[in-house]
Amino acid sequence: MIARHVAESGDLGEPARGGPEIGAARRRKEDARLVTGRTRWTDNIQLPGMLHVAFLRSPLAHARVLRADASPALGRPGVVAAFTGRDLAGELGGLPCAWPVTEDIVMPDHPPMAADEVRYAGEAVACVIATDRYKAHDALEYIEIDYDPLPAVVDLTAALAEGSPTVHDAGNRAYVWKFSAGDTEAAFRDAPVVIERAYLQQRLIPAAMEPRAVVAQTDGETFTLYSSTQIPHVLRVMLAQVTGIPEHRLRVIAPDVGGGFGSKLQVTAEEALALLLTRRLGKPVKWTESRTEGNLSVHHGRGQLQRVAIAAEADGRLRGLRVDLLADLGAYLMLITPGVPVLGGFMYPGIYKMDAYDFTCTGVFTTKMPTDAYRGAGRPEATFAIERLMDELAAELGLDPVEVRRRNWIAHEEFPHTTIAGMTYDSGNYEAATEKALTLFGYDALRAEQARRRDRGDPVQLGIGVSTFTEMCGLAPSRVLGSLSFGAGGWEHAAVRMLPTGKVEVVTGTSPHGQGHVTAWSQIVADALGVPFEDVSVLHGDTAVAPKGMDTYGSRSLAIGGVALLQACDKVKEKARHVAAHMLEASADDIEFSQGVFRVRGTGSGTTIQEVALAVFGAHDLPDGAEPSLDSDATYDPVNFSFPHGTHLCAVEVDTETGATTIRSYVAVDDVGKVINPLIVEGQVHGGLAQGIAQALFEEAVYDAEGNLLTATLADYLVPSAADLPGFVTARTETPATSNPLGVKGVGEAGTIASTPAVVNAVVDALRPYGVHDVPMPCTPERVWRALQGGTGAAHRTTVPEGGS
Repeated sequence: MIARHVAESGDLGEPARGGPEIGAARRRKEDARLVTGRTRWTDNIQLPGMLHVAFLRSPLAHARVLRADASPALGRPGVVAAFTGRDLAGELGGLPCAWPVTEDIVMPDHPPMAADEVRYAGEAVACVIATDRYKAHDALEYIEIDYDPLPAVVDLTAALAEGSPTVHDAGNRAYVWKFSAGDTEAAFRDAPVVIERAYLQQRLIPAAMEPRAVVAQTDGETFTLYSSTQIPHVLRVMLAQVTGIPEHRLRVIAPDVGGGFGSKLQVTAEEALALLLTRRLGKPVKWTESRTEGNLSVHHGRGQLQRVAIAAEADGRLRGLRVDLLADLGAYLMLITPGVPVLGGFMYPGIYKMDAYDFTCTGVFTTKMPTDAYRGAGRPEATFAIERLMDELAAELGLDPVEVRRRNWIAHEEFPHTTIAGMTYDSGNYEAATEKALTLFGYDALRAEQARRRDRGDPVQLGIGVSTFTEMCGLAPSRVLGSLSFGAGGWEHAAVRMLPTGKVEVVTGTSPHGQGHVTAWSQIVADALGVPFEDVSVLHGDTAVAPKGMDTYGSRSLAIGGVALLQACDKVKEKARHVAAHMLEASADDIEFSQGVFRVRGTGSGTTIQEVALAVFGAHDLPDGAEPSLDSDATYDPVNFSFPHGTHLCAVEVDTETGATTIRSYVAVDDVGKVINPLIVEGQVHGGLAQGIAQALFEEAVYDAEGNLLTATLADYLVPSAADLPGFVTARTETPATSNPLGVKGVGEAGTIASTPAVVNAVVDALRPYGVHDVPMPCTPERVWRALQGGTGAAHRTTVPEGGS
């Protein structure tokens, strides 16, 4: 569908003869193999003598483990070993948290397998290792665990109340992180308009197409871990620390990985335990989660209570913003759990100018699965809050929602612009993106239709939602991450190997899991070195092959890894230029390079980069002192984040009698800077829109009062299919990033960040004449209907009151 859409735009295919690869909508190199079953998922791996692991998980959210005995499982068919958490407690360190956001943060020990106390339903307490997966699972029921139930801690606000049961001895408050700029008190004092709202960012469960899977093996000296992970390099470092296996004796391989969305940006208990078990047993072991097991034990996303307020002038200009955030961290701090809501703290002001901003985030422990990064990681939550508030402000003042945004956004001539949150946006043009979106959407005509429907009291009302956004992505530079107490750098590495035949191997530290890096990286190299697109191969995802990297997350790969690759290509060309000069009996200063050919300036004499590569391989006649290699590498650490932006418009039809919501049209105009491959960008936007709309209308992880997850299957947790989603109208504007030589920004999270508030704003807009100011997410038919019953207007009215937005 995406390919057809791009083809209809005339952009699909190879570049014009002699034209640049960058900007061409190349079909992805990866796809033929992926769609014809010639992939290597972790669960496909079969090794001689392989054993299979199954985990027994706590049925209780909070309990002491009084007794644990795995021995009854040992006599079951096929069972090789069985262990409880107490059996393994002495061999592993706690799982790591790499983002202690404050000096006094509470960092409880996080054992990979619970030994004395369980703190969420689904936490592993024992395991069986057997000759096949089913025998391992069958034997789990013979393990004996006696629990002493403890009170669950589920509600965020109640968790902080005096006398609340505690998840850890140190209490339920993990940290308080504050940021303030300007005089917020003055901004709110005597402000003509103050709007206060509370929004609940429901918990979401990542649902990557490929479930998590791990295979571990050892030869007695070295260890290899295959994992469906986004972060093989980070994982290697962390697992060396957790298991005590020296880093140089541990190899991590991420085979084909079927999606992640942040859920595989993690160091999981199962990965650590797989290494421990293969070390104990001397045989390879495999674990693959079921979908239910995944819903219980993959980290969740979102889970925040946002108490927000804006102060504005009577004409709609913003004076100040306050955010008081409660972040549901779950039972433990996983890899970047504390930093996710803090990251969002820099984006609540969005694209708007204001005089003051105050942000407080309180991290709260609960007896639920820990939260961590999920597509956008803090930035969708922030964008949702400010974009909902902008619509509320427009309604309060009787202004069009687009107009109130125009009065507050950063004008294109004001870039670079440092926001009240301290971010320096390098480039953007919010006016252009919005105008394009309004035209494609038919905004004025839809508003006119909306007015007619309201006038005649149509039971199916039309709602129009607006979302203008930016995000900070390309997580780096390292010095900024360090100032935020992030435990890793933000650089990226790339290497380019010129082979004797003129073909090119690229080694990248990024670790794609569906993004299309192999294709995009080939396009960058093809233009930089003047070699055919088909002559470039890309190696990744194996710490023995690509030893340096910071991996893929946070829309960082192109803006950082792509630039590292470009710099490595520049080094190759510089080496080759000196060799070419020697071959052409000219001065290197007189050598020009264009489209893969080195030429002596002002003459017809030249040689191709492939001929230079072969000459270097032979090394029979190189310049004095030249090493016989063109291979080069580069490590790039940017000076700033990148800031893509866009305007999304959504029209919904809401049946006021049933609460059913249908998306009638959706327009997304994104500005992601320079585009390497528009086909890949289209795919990223479409996928992001689906996930953002899913939060708005469909998905929610629900726990009961005892801490039981009620949405542990895909029958209970509604992941929308293509049939549930509309066709999307997408377009772009282009303001190149000024912070990197490619001019690129991120695109992986844009659709998710912008779409959720666009949809909810549309739903509320449809219902606003009925006195409805909010519908909690997901806006299911029941919730819409209940909002109508509780609105200050009469849901059963046949005449819609005047004054709606």
